[in-house]
Amino acid sequence: MSNLFTAIEGKVVGKGVKIVLPEGKDARILTAASRLAADNIVQPIVIGNTDEINTLASNLDVSLDGIIVHDPESYNDMDEMVAAFVERRKGKATEEQARNILKDVNYFGTMLVYMGKADGLVSGAVHSTGDTVRPALQIIKTKPGVSKTSGVFIMVREEEKYVMADCAINISPNSQDLAEIAVESAKTAELFGIEPKVAMLSFSTKGSAKSPETEKVVEATEIAKKMAPELTLDGEFQFDAAFVPSVAKQKAPGAILEGDANVFVFPSLESGNIGYKIAQRLGGFDAVGPILQGLNMPVNDLSRGCSADDVYKLCLITAAQTIK
Repeated sequence: MSNLFTAIEGKVVGKGVKIVLPEGKDARILTAASRLAADNIVQPIVIGNTDEINTLASNLDVSLDGIIVHDPESYNDMDEMVAAFVERRKGKATEEQARNILKDVNYFGTMLVYMGKADGLVSGAVHSTGDTVRPALQIIKTKPGVSKTSGVFIMVREEEKYVMADCAINISPNSQDLAEIAVESAKTAELFGIEPKVAMLSFSTKGSAKSPETEKVVEATEIAKKMAPELTLDGEFQFDAAFVPSVAKQKAPGAILEGDANVFVFPSLESGNIGYKIAQRLGGFDAVGPILQGLNMPVNDLSRGCSADDVYKLCLITAAQTIK
């Protein structure tokens, strides 16, 4: 495991952080939960039918020691949860509708976080990003000053660490959205020991091309600088000008960044998703995430192609987000 995750382990071990894993019937989830409990990293709360989870644990030969198992069909405090959900949704769900909605493991798990019975949630091994994010937006909601959540990946290769955003949520962010994503991504970088140097990416470097797409990034850069004037941030950059010092010197002389960016904000979900997957598959980087930014409490989304080790790592990151 890289120094990044070793440092995170040291930060969260023994702190009693509780992480909800709604997909308890998945072998990868249960394997990771057992390891997290055994290592005393977090206390996993696994959601699902108790008999099915016990059977799966036996088949996998993993221990359930230290793991809390909740079944929405027989949860003792369901009345309390239903009342809290109805109040939170402010007339958008009746009590009967709430009882039905809360049979969904992601809604059930998100309510555990909202009610303070857990500190964070990790889902997405089986469910889509929408299935994970929707309950979080409806129940936990975004922090003051943040209009939208966004999804970042921590890209790790040996001792190299980079942040890429938004690679998961916003299809076509506007200038204000991009500025918020940049500022929140810098905060995420700091959380994991990365001193942020933020590049606003485009197919243009400092006016080398002009179009509505490039002007959006130029405007976003100015908004972000006003939002966080202390931040080392600049744009618009092509990726090579943001990352390669010799190219930066040629294409963007005098820029704040000198080819040393480590936080990359993509202009669209299309480019972000393609970009991080190229780095992952061709560059040999581990892509940890997506880590959801801008929420009042941490909820993070797995890839459906994840491994048990990916689940373990994202739980570590989620736990770290809970510690101030």
